[in-house]
Amino acid sequence: MLFDSFGEHIFYDGAMGTMLYKYGLKSGDKPDLMNITNPDAVKNVHRMYVEAGSDVICTNTFGSNALNLADTGYTPTEIVTAAVDIAKGACEGSNAKVSLDIGPTGHVLEPYGDLEPERAYELFKEMAVAGEQAGADFVSIETMSDPEEVRAAMTAVSENTKLPMFVTMTFEKSGYTFMGCTPEKFVEVAEELGAAAIGLNCSLEPMEMVETVGKLAKATKLPLIIKPNAGLPDTKSGNYNTGAEEFAAQMAEFKNLGVKIVGGCCGTTPDYIRELRKVF
Repeated sequence: MLFDSFGEHIFYDGAMGTMLYKYGLKSGDKPDLMNITNPDAVKNVHRMYVEAGSDVICTNTFGSNALNLADTGYTPTEIVTAAVDIAKGACEGSNAKVSLDIGPTGHVLEPYGDLEPERAYELFKEMAVAGEQAGADFVSIETMSDPEEVRAAMTAVSENTKLPMFVTMTFEKSGYTFMGCTPEKFVEVAEELGAAAIGLNCSLEPMEMVETVGKLAKATKLPLIIKPNAGLPDTKSGNYNTGAEEFAAQMAEFKNLGVKIVGGCCGTTPDYIRELRKVF
């Protein structure tokens, strides 16, 4: 079973994009391309998370779908294959697992946008097949706001690979996603399509997620995932306003809700994972 190799709690890694700014990534650049152009930088970030105690290392492939890569000269298979190889290399000598990271397409699905669900399915399928062939242990579908895009991604993974799926959506303070999805609707879709674990990531800091996490906990018996942001970024410095110790202290609130899988999203670093391990 997927969870047998982990302890009572599973620790994800933290942010990738904000870490790569230290290695030359500039605003507007596609972080995914660094799997090809600067693989050592990507591996260094992964390795720092492994050393900080992360059980799960997510590949640097959040936006590696064909639409997002259309003008780059690289294919999703090239980027995904390189990314999985880098992550596996960074995990050598540890028990950490590699998760293929799949983010939203960046386009709104019909009928509210111009992306056909069938096209979204093909985009996710290409990434998932490449990830499985490269040796990923499972898939993390994250930062979703549209339940129909969740459906397209999960169906593409489940119909074309044998990889387990961890799935997270990004909810606002209102308790809804940007596309109006409720926690209960998310649970309905994720359970129907065979998620191994579900939860929240991005948008909010930990204390702002408590009410929504409570709703998820009431609606499902699946293991819960929580990956919040480190607060908000300063518009001038880019630094986030919730430090590692405060982040971990806020995250401790989720222990009573039965959260099993924890990590960080935007603005978090290996220090945040170290602090998380102290409170879980």
